[in-house]
Amino acid sequence: MGSGGDTVTASVQLAVRPKPGRRRIGGSRWQRAENAAGYLFMTPWLIGLVAIVGGPFLVSLYLSFTKYSILGSPKWIGLANYVRMFTNDPRFLHALRVTFTYVVVSVPAVQVFSLALAVLLNRGIRGLSVYRAVFYIPSLIGGSVAIAILWRFIFDTHGLVNNILATLGVQTQASWIGRPSTALWTLIILNIWQFGAPMIIYLAGLRQIPVDLYEAATVDGAGGFQKFIRITLPMLSPVILFNVLMNIVSAFQAFNTAYVVSNGTGGPADSTLFYTLYLYQTGFVNFDMGYAAALGWVLLLISAVFAAVLYGLSRRLVYYGD
Repeated sequence: MGSGGDTVTASVQLAVRPKPGRRRIGGSRWQRAENAAGYLFMTPWLIGLVAIVGGPFLVSLYLSFTKYSILGSPKWIGLANYVRMFTNDPRFLHALRVTFTYVVVSVPAVQVFSLALAVLLNRGIRGLSVYRAVFYIPSLIGGSVAIAILWRFIFDTHGLVNNILATLGVQTQASWIGRPSTALWTLIILNIWQFGAPMIIYLAGLRQIPVDLYEAATVDGAGGFQKFIRITLPMLSPVILFNVLMNIVSAFQAFNTAYVVSNGTGGPADSTLFYTLYLYQTGFVNFDMGYAAALGWVLLLISAVFAAVLYGLSRRLVYYGD
């Protein structure tokens, strides 16, 4: 009787259970419909990726091996543009020096200034939201054309800086932007002034550091400087890596301020000839598009090298809590 009941139960289960083949077909159809809907929603983004990013990306790579002046057809010349760049173009090397100086000086200065203010604001002062808004404003408007024009008046011969120096008894008649020795430094100061965005990111990172660590360090007799070196910097290292990487990429792409301040020439005496400004002059002033494309790819490789070095150093210097 028991064995017969088991047999009947097993038979009923087999009858009720859906056939494997039919369920597999239904499931695959449903999955295909879901995939089709997903690709349909992704279509605008895919079209933009191919038409706006991928297509020009590949075309610029091809043009970098050609001689092309817009008016005619590209003529294949192989590596001639790259050979010319490193052997017969002193302005290219000068633009590299100017850009590297700008990056090496301004990026660390931005990190130090923004981190110092973030630490100060993280001490629970009143009106924190107001300070954050005020300090963030330069990041919103600092790279605009209007601010670059204003910067020219601030550092002009009769500008704000010279008037302040005259009040302090320091007489100077020259324009800071008009002198090759100081023009680049005015743009570096402008970049440092745009410290708001990294400061907000640092402030958010500081808020994520457990208070227990500082309390334990206080019990052990650690001072403020020791806490900063032993706790704050290691715990904040991923945020520092992010800010440094983003600021380096942004500094290499700096264009608006140098263009407006120098009227598109990179002067005086090419002292503000950023790499991107030289690329613009080559492609859209001299109409040497093939060479400009080669300049763009070299800039991409330089940025990639910096990113790779940072990520390599992060294995030893960045603490992720694991």
